[in-house]
Amino acid sequence: MKGVISKYKLELLGIVAGGVLGFLYYFLIGCKDGTCMISSNPFISVPYGSLLGFFSVGLFKKEK
Repeated sequence: MKGVISKYKLELLGIVAGGVLGFLYYFLIGCKDGTCMISSNPFISVPYGSLLGFFSVGLFKKEK
């Protein structure tokens, strides 16, 4: 397990940071009337933010 975490630590950091930012987006900016698909529900905005965090880390990772 420790080998997996150390191998993918940058991706895991991106997932966690994206999830936190997704929740903050919901909490601070989110749509209150429910018409916004992503920002009106934390159960949608957190995974969406995590996915964006995962993919954005891949942009900066060097290939071996």
